[in-house]
Amino acid sequence: MTPRPHSSPAGNVRRPSRPKQRHTGSDQDLINQAIRIDSRPYGFYGDLLGDWDYGDFILHIDRIQADPYAPPSAMRVTASPSAMGLPEHALSTDQRLATADYLVRSFAAAITRNCPSRALHIARTGQEILERSACTVTPDRVEIRFQLQLPARGRTIMGREAGRLLDVDLPDTVMDTLDFISEDAADHLAGLNAHIHTYEDYRALMEALRENQWVAFVADGAVLARRSGVSEHPLTDAVPFESPESLAATVTLPHAGTVRGMAIPPGVTVIAGGGYHGKSTLLNAIQRGVYAHVPGDGRELVATTDAAMKIRAADGRAVTAVDVSAFISHLPAGADTSRFSTENASGSTSQAASIMEAVEAGSPLLLLDEDTSATNLLIRDARMRALIAADKEPITPLVDRIRALFTECGVSTIIVMGGSGDYLDVADTVLMLDEYHCLDVTERARSISANLPREVTALSGFPSSLARVPVRSRGGGDKPKTKASGLDTIIIDKTTVDVSDIEQIVDTGQTEAIAWMLRGLLEDYADARTPLAELLVRLERTVNSEGLDAVTKFGARPYPAFLVRPRPVDLAAALNRYRALKIA
Repeated sequence: MTPRPHSSPAGNVRRPSRPKQRHTGSDQDLINQAIRIDSRPYGFYGDLLGDWDYGDFILHIDRIQADPYAPPSAMRVTASPSAMGLPEHALSTDQRLATADYLVRSFAAAITRNCPSRALHIARTGQEILERSACTVTPDRVEIRFQLQLPARGRTIMGREAGRLLDVDLPDTVMDTLDFISEDAADHLAGLNAHIHTYEDYRALMEALRENQWVAFVADGAVLARRSGVSEHPLTDAVPFESPESLAATVTLPHAGTVRGMAIPPGVTVIAGGGYHGKSTLLNAIQRGVYAHVPGDGRELVATTDAAMKIRAADGRAVTAVDVSAFISHLPAGADTSRFSTENASGSTSQAASIMEAVEAGSPLLLLDEDTSATNLLIRDARMRALIAADKEPITPLVDRIRALFTECGVSTIIVMGGSGDYLDVADTVLMLDEYHCLDVTERARSISANLPREVTALSGFPSSLARVPVRSRGGGDKPKTKASGLDTIIIDKTTVDVSDIEQIVDTGQTEAIAWMLRGLLEDYADARTPLAELLVRLERTVNSEGLDAVTKFGARPYPAFLVRPRPVDLAAALNRYRALKIA
């Protein structure tokens, strides 16, 4: 029997002052409770907190929004994988991440079909298959986290509308996501299998990179061009990638079978070619190859060593105690460049610092594009060397250090360079893009270098630097504040961190996770004794064992729903841009 709504006017009813309690019951109990509080003040929604059994799944209501204008209420559903009909291979250790990623996407699609009010919200997804806190999968449990905007008229509960959401929209969305066993679920199961198979092939390709000591692989037929500068979806009618014969290699993958593609060896690789012929497009695909991609993306079989780092100039960024002496020395003011700090770095200084920070964080491959680089850090031609004496120029260009960076430090480089032939002298491999067709022109480049020789400027040896040791610190302010905005901004207390130049942060959930991990590194892990690289290893070990929920140790709310796991090198890059960073 449906209870009558509360008859007292909303303005005359005050929410009883009592501790919030979790309730249990059936789905009908929950729906009845929602109707019972119809027309009451918004605070009465707290009566819905608890665990509610819908039969096929359990709904956990963990947090109720404080008022209609606050962030939506936090909820989870848990279900049995066997009851869902998930196949065994979807639950194996290596495949769970792909299964969870697919379920998040399926939930989002189901919201579109079943919830016209869009009161339900789940983490947004892009073209990459990533570890997300929105869904976890184990052999005996599937958990999906999301939010629900509980309806109100002003600050008065719309209990009957809430009951309808909990009775129709929400369970329909959940069942569309979790049902892999009914007669109507064949396409759903096929989509899951395609997602898992794509991920398995990518992981096998990454293993082939390690076994063959390649730094990157781009499969024949890959679609690299994107629709626009603001879209990561593949361009229709794009020229498919085809490997130069001299760099072609084959790999055998579990589902794609034998795949031919371009294998890029370690060393210095230059990507040349005319403007608008596809140089940066190839580099962008390589820099995104540190992640697996969804079926149909076009870059499913592009793989890059997972700690590769895109390096660019970033005017105005902070630099803290970084040894940039390999690239910058004898400054006019006499500053110590072996422990260089500035609140407002120039383009060349910021890029030099980023190179050294990436090496410190353990990156074995640097990716650079002349379009986003400081020219004076990349090159200095013969005429400029003749005009400005060496003792008057504090910048040593990368072209003079890039070979030693590989031979002495084992760090490879892939660089897009269309404006200077100086890099032909130091390159192991030279690729040329001609109307999106990739050619190996290494021998031709060597012939040109021999016929048009220039003064040898490459320097032997690469200066070693001391590992930096962060000191425990906070960003200031009486109340802790941890916030992320988009792909570009992190706020720790009173300090804003601009991460817009860290191009391999591809999901806003990674930015949010980095914000909480920065707090953990600075307040829990840093001890003025342990080098930064070791702190990253310790934090990674914690996340490996506890998942993204480990950030709740650093102040995040329980059951975070919108986090995406970042790479340690990107976390290190964000820390290096934190203006309140202190180094022992």
